Amino acid sequence: MKDLNIVIVGGAMGFGALIAEMAVETGAKGVGIIDIADATGALAPARAKGLKTAQTLCDIRTAPACQAAFDRIAEQLGRVDTLVNCAAIYPRKPTLGVTDEEWDASNAINIKGTYHMMVAAIAHMKTLDPVAHVRGRIVNITSVDAFKAHPKNIHYAATKAAVVSLTKSVADYVAPDGILVNSVAPAGMATEKARASGFLDELAKASPLGRGALPREIAEWVIMAGSPKNTYMTGENIIVSGGYIYA
Repeated sequence: MKDLNIVIVGGAMGFGALIAEMAVETGAKGVGIIDIADATGALAPARAKGLKTAQTLCDIRTAPACQAAFDRIAEQLGRVDTLVNCAAIYPRKPTLGVTDEEWDASNAINIKGTYHMMVAAIAHMKTLDPVAHVRGRIVNITSVDAFKAHPKNIHYAATKAAVVSLTKSVADYVAPDGILVNSVAPAGMATEKARASGFLDELAKASPLGRGALPREIAEWVIMAGSPKNTYMTGENIIVSGGYIYA
């Protein structure tokens, strides 16, 4: 991320906060976080290094809220070179028991929120001077659940399949503007939450490598897709699953 400003939507905690930390480790110039929760803790590594930081609270379910939040962050940072869409909800429900309200909540956050943040970022990135033909980079977090039956969480899987499609279509549309749009699809990660729930054994059995991914092993690919190392890849969904599925 050398010399770039990165903004993470959903970066206040968990995997999003790890992406923010790794952006600092790889040379980011500035870090911004858009979240419904306070991001002071997630921005601590950036502030400890004296980097420019910004945060704003936002419920990402509507276009005006997303646009206003992105504009606030862009004003604080000066420019946004990379946007990572990491915000999502993951409520488990029986396959035939998802209510209208639950569909609406998942669609509003996982699909519409991602879309509206991309729209806001693209308008900003189009104004930037290109470097090595690139004006900006967007990375959306999807999931292997978009490609494999997931009866325990059918509405989550459907939203992540939609984000894969959004990624490809938007990438094609903005390619002439020098904006690269990709997504990263993780399989199960060995997080603290997974450990606490006893889910690690299930992760290990599902993976040919015999373990769930370390969160950093997934975040490395997010950083790569959003960094100056990526000057030509766009419209791709990078599956990082340890062999759980093969593209």
